[in-house]
Amino acid sequence: MNRNARGLIAGIIATAVLSALMLLKGAMGMLPQFNVIAMLANTLGGGLIVGWIAHIAIGVVFYGLIIANLAGFLPGAATTVKGMVLGVIGWLIMMLIAMPIMGAGIFASNLGIPVVVATLVLHLIFGAVLGFSFGKIGKSSPPAQPAA
Repeated sequence: MNRNARGLIAGIIATAVLSALMLLKGAMGMLPQFNVIAMLANTLGGGLIVGWIAHIAIGVVFYGLIIANLAGFLPGAATTVKGMVLGVIGWLIMMLIAMPIMGAGIFASNLGIPVVVATLVLHLIFGAVLGFSFGKIGKSSPPAQPAA
């Protein structure tokens, strides 16, 4: 399997995990002031479906292709670590560029420190799953040896 396909599949897995965590956060009533799907929808001028499409496209296509093509340049011996580094880079981009564009201020200053910490943790989890999945997809294990 080629690396782009592996990256896209890893992006699907990591985005599914992140999406589940985001839905759980919402169901638990945690950080109600922070709903990235609604923020994306408002910024892009669409409904929640537009926000979800953007979220999925970023996670699957953007991150999937980035891990596939830049894993060799990212620091870390394991792909899990490389994914986490990519997650931190993505978090910094979110805090410095996306949050101000979406009206939350630099480092989500309008939303509070808990949002900054929560988004960092979510990006680290996303990156770990992305890198781990990328490292495992398409790897074949040696055939089982018959018992002697």
